[in-house]
Amino acid sequence: MRNRPDSFSTRAIHHGYDPMENEGALTPPLHLTSTFAFETAEAGGEMFAGDRAGHIYSRISNPTCDLLERRIAVLEEAEAGLALASGMGAITATMWTLLAPGDEVILDKTLYGCTFSFMQHGLVKFGVTVTHVDLTDPENLTAAISNKTKVVYFETPANPNMRLVDIQAVSAIAHAQGAYVVVDNTYATPYLTQPIKHGADIVLHSATKYLGGHGDVVAGLLAGSAELVSEIRLYGMKDMTGAVMAPFNAMLILRGLKTLELRMDRHCSSAASIAEMLENAYGVQKVWYPGLDSFEQHDVAKRQMSQFGGMIAFELDGGLEAGRAMMNNLQMITRAVSLGDAETLVQHPASMTHSTYTPEERAVHGISEGLVRLSIGLEGIDDVIYDLEQALPKPLIHSAA
Repeated sequence: MRNRPDSFSTRAIHHGYDPMENEGALTPPLHLTSTFAFETAEAGGEMFAGDRAGHIYSRISNPTCDLLERRIAVLEEAEAGLALASGMGAITATMWTLLAPGDEVILDKTLYGCTFSFMQHGLVKFGVTVTHVDLTDPENLTAAISNKTKVVYFETPANPNMRLVDIQAVSAIAHAQGAYVVVDNTYATPYLTQPIKHGADIVLHSATKYLGGHGDVVAGLLAGSAELVSEIRLYGMKDMTGAVMAPFNAMLILRGLKTLELRMDRHCSSAASIAEMLENAYGVQKVWYPGLDSFEQHDVAKRQMSQFGGMIAFELDGGLEAGRAMMNNLQMITRAVSLGDAETLVQHPASMTHSTYTPEERAVHGISEGLVRLSIGLEGIDDVIYDLEQALPKPLIHSAA
């Protein structure tokens, strides 16, 4: 027994697994099975009734997924975790579990495009009221919340414009009205922010991103109280969505978690340097990065983030056309959606990840047409800066007459 708490990286590498209980295998076994044998008929009946622990069928649980679930729970300092097929699977399974016709969900103004589409075009069809509120000011939630509000949902930082929400302040207001707080923690990861420590009930991840870290898997994770996670597993995942993570994908995410701390340190340090460079670069109108002193919510970032992440949003003078020209001039940085990979990725939200919004909706929700999103990778920082500098607009040089 250790007499002191394990560090983040030690938990990410060792928690929940003993090689000596698995024939000495250093890497946890991959359990490629759809069903499980019962020792006796009575034992099987007890498992189905919930009176006995054990695996029944891999649509409900699997030993490889179970280890991943225990690891994300300990990293988020939650009671339990759940592995799902994608980030959207985590979101939809949670919402179908917590909401019913006649309920209201309050959302922040800015959400990932597919999340926005599900809320606005999916939940609404089934009698759920969807209300967008600017949650950067908690008093806006106080004014909007009612006894019909069952869920308050937000991302922090938000995709793609980096808006932050004060998790502790919003959670206190929501809980006073009996509402659940659900936080998408994909951008920050549990290494930078642990929303449950600040009062959230459920924390979600697109594990495709930083948790996997290598751009080779699509997966989702969530964590929260044992009771809530069990409800989402047995209803939202098992019955409503079937969004079950494959054991092979769980193995890949477990691999990614082992290097999460190291990778995030590099993502964050590189992003901080690049944000400062962009802020001082010719032709750059505005940079949004939580670590900059000029970032409007820098104080909130310092309160609830241990570092400021690997994501940057910026806009050039000249808007959309200038942004497209810059993106097309890049030589190493890759034009691609997703984020959190070893490669630095750049994309244009208005025409790509957030194209599910109409232009009018993007204007209302704080996503400008010229916004460019950068996911800073693990390449040499000088190489990333060089590629950006050679692609950015150049000042006009007028020769003497």
